[in-house]
Amino acid sequence: MHRTPGWVRPVLGAALAVLGSVLALHSAASIEVFVVLVSAGLVALGVARIAGALGRDGDGEGTWPWLEGGSGALLVVAGIAALLWRGTTLPVLAACVAVLLLVTGATSLAALFRKTPVHRAAALLGGMAAVLAGLLVMFWPRLTLWAFGVVFGGWLVFAGLHMLVGFLARRRGPGGRAGGRWREFGRVAGSAVALLMAVAMVALTAFIHAGDPRLVPDAFYTPPTDVPSEPGRLLRAEVLGSGVPANAEAWRILYTTTNPDGSPAVASGSVVVPRDRGEAPLPVVSMAHGTKGIVPRCAPSLSPQPFEDGPAAALRELVSQGWAGVMTDYVGLGTAGPHPYLVGEAEGRNVLDAHRAARRLEGIALRGDAVIWGHSQGGHGALFSAAIARDYAPEIGVLGVAALAPASNLEDLALGVKDDAAGKVVSSYIAASWEELFPALGVGSLLTPGYAGAVERIGELCFGGRDALSAIVGGTQLFDAVLPASALHGPLGAKLRENSVAMDIGYPLFVGQGLADQLVKPGMQRNWVAARCAAGQEMEYREYQGLDHMPLVQDDSPLIRDLVAWANDRLQGREPVDTCP
Repeated sequence: MHRTPGWVRPVLGAALAVLGSVLALHSAASIEVFVVLVSAGLVALGVARIAGALGRDGDGEGTWPWLEGGSGALLVVAGIAALLWRGTTLPVLAACVAVLLLVTGATSLAALFRKTPVHRAAALLGGMAAVLAGLLVMFWPRLTLWAFGVVFGGWLVFAGLHMLVGFLARRRGPGGRAGGRWREFGRVAGSAVALLMAVAMVALTAFIHAGDPRLVPDAFYTPPTDVPSEPGRLLRAEVLGSGVPANAEAWRILYTTTNPDGSPAVASGSVVVPRDRGEAPLPVVSMAHGTKGIVPRCAPSLSPQPFEDGPAAALRELVSQGWAGVMTDYVGLGTAGPHPYLVGEAEGRNVLDAHRAARRLEGIALRGDAVIWGHSQGGHGALFSAAIARDYAPEIGVLGVAALAPASNLEDLALGVKDDAAGKVVSSYIAASWEELFPALGVGSLLTPGYAGAVERIGELCFGGRDALSAIVGGTQLFDAVLPASALHGPLGAKLRENSVAMDIGYPLFVGQGLADQLVKPGMQRNWVAARCAAGQEMEYREYQGLDHMPLVQDDSPLIRDLVAWANDRLQGREPVDTCP
């Protein structure tokens, strides 16, 4: 039998280790990059197995060179097919990896019949690792793409390092006992590490798959039998004991508001005020929170940290200066749904009615005017709050509105994020919410075929904690957009445009945008700002270099300082800045 040249195996080993590392670290990358990496890994591993079968010199773990060589040839074919046969990439890749790992495990376990105890230990550990990893890929379909990338990448690294260790051991002691001992130690140690990695992957996958503990809204969120039709009525309030800023007091509230169709509704929310507040009415910041999910258990007031949404540091600073904060949960979060996700007028009503209800809390005096702000979905809600305030709640004086990375143009947002994992979560939330809110749109029939189940699963997850990780991992499984571009034509596209911000905001307006934002794209925001400025809107628009969607509002962001200063300027009645040309 022809033997492969000595340099082939270390070169292949190094290539496998590098490919595996890149793949494991980019398991949530774009589908195109992912497919190329996996295909290259399949081909490289197949060539390595063929080289191992041809160069059998006692270093391999298998007992049948023809099986190793044949499986290597199949891997090369599968890798090439994965690149060419795009339509069934995920099933082909998953099946190839699962079969590869199971066959590798079986051939390793067959080496238990070898005479050397070290060989048996290495075969047992390595075989168990391969079988466990193969079963992981095969039986965790909800996390298949993510687990598949990490498991296969890790296996490529293990296979590459195993080849390198074997080569170095032979170089250190050719034909001698020292080389043999190094080779045996490397074989056992590598197999043990592979087994530990496989067990860790199973545990981590189960942890993520479980998501967060399933909170259930308690009786506080159940409306009374006789609900007033007047919006903004306080139905009940209860002291909040956790997640309250220092030297402050807080309550969760239940109040009346209005559904998208104009019918009466009930929403929940929260209020925070300084503990030492004197007798004078407190200035108010009314907050619209960002995306949290679309089911009742995702309500911020149910969270152990109810005031940590968006620019939380700015809220804490204002409360320490004597301000009150009022935040709605929106209809359908906490209370019964459906939640009007990114339905602008409904969000705006929820925000304004929360302010109305908070002013009815006993023992607290709040001013009748307010600064309104929000991040992401909340930026969208804040803009609509200001746009409808004069007609819907004329008694509330709006001092100004701050929209931070707002979802300002829903059609552009849907097109811009349709291929990103987080964007697919947002698209799933829109699809699941609007299917219930606007049945005439037939959103379910517009989904990419076969995606209805994934949209339903993602819709049950909140966008926070382990749930958010599980939701994003679920998004990585979807090769195509949840709502294809063609679905945005016709009634759905019209509804997206209807809920985009294309109206004049007749109050001081501040818009902040991170230039590294991967969800609300900077280009989309700049186009929206340019269009609104051209329409005569005055605003202060600020961009923040290097900040992504969430870092824009984190405690160390320069936005926090700007936002606090802007809010105090509005309270003092100072002239707003206009950056429009």
